[in-house]
Amino acid sequence: MRGVSGETQAERRDELGQHSEIGLRGRCSFLGEEHFYFSKRYTMAWQNTLFYYYLLTVCLVWAQAKPPPDKKDRIHHGQDLSDHPHDDSQDFRYDHEAFLGKEDAKTFDQLTPEESKERLGKIVDRIDRDGDGFVTQPELKDWIKHTQNRYIYESVNKNWKDYDKDNDGQITWNEFKKTTYGHYEGEEFDDLEDKNSYRKMLARDERRFKGADKNGDMSVTKEEFTAFLHPEEFDYMKDIIVMETLEDIDKNGDGFVEVDEYLGDIYSPETGEPEPSWVTNERQQFLEHRDINKDGKMDREEIGHWILPPDYDHAEVESKHLLVQSDKDLACRCQKGSIY
Repeated sequence: MRGVSGETQAERRDELGQHSEIGLRGRCSFLGEEHFYFSKRYTMAWQNTLFYYYLLTVCLVWAQAKPPPDKKDRIHHGQDLSDHPHDDSQDFRYDHEAFLGKEDAKTFDQLTPEESKERLGKIVDRIDRDGDGFVTQPELKDWIKHTQNRYIYESVNKNWKDYDKDNDGQITWNEFKKTTYGHYEGEEFDDLEDKNSYRKMLARDERRFKGADKNGDMSVTKEEFTAFLHPEEFDYMKDIIVMETLEDIDKNGDGFVEVDEYLGDIYSPETGEPEPSWVTNERQQFLEHRDINKDGKMDREEIGHWILPPDYDHAEVESKHLLVQSDKDLACRCQKGSIY
């Protein structure tokens, strides 16, 4: 169902770059799926360089059966480095976007081999902060974080003007509500077929807005608006993320996530189909790792540990992964001269 603006709620969420589509539909990846197919000329430009292996080859061969690429992943690793599944056994696009950034990755596809090499050289010069001719793991980690943060703030800046209607440097709740949901009197949505879903989405939006609004004046600054759109980047929004996740998965409404609810969020069995090995593995993950106090269910604290792991640094992991693929001498660095 479309609002006054002609956009569905899901389309508006995609436009915002929201990390999770709120409401009954659960979480989705940033901006939905984007399909990037790299031209032959671009691939050939990389084939004789170390960065071909650095960015495009497989990361790990998993010893256990893997879930399908469309399986939900509720773990928040910070801003997604790519819209593509992290499955290098099938393609290299995740690493490609993690290194270049999403928009630059698309730009590279349009370049000639010579232009690609020149552009890549300039990027590597920026990564190599100490100018020693090598790209180290800390330098690569900082670059990935930079790419990650740049995307977040570019998405916020891009959409800010759509909501700050009076250009006063603040977005009020009424401005956001009117822009997102249209001109619905009394917030009843009586003319919409799925009005109950819209009511729940509105209530969920309002709760998140209030959570991001630190001083409680129902108006957000640009930083607070960033926390609203990307709550996983802000510690004070953790409780909101946990609550939204619980609402999505807790089907019996008891305030906990049981193993069947956990599995039901990621897998819908077909009649007569044996349980896939990856589902069995997920069941074991729940029992051995997710359910910390071993009471057969996850409470809010355990959900927080699951979706916002305190000891996981996405940029750290991705930078080490990329260096493993390119570092032939195991020196934890990549020589710039071998790129060309």
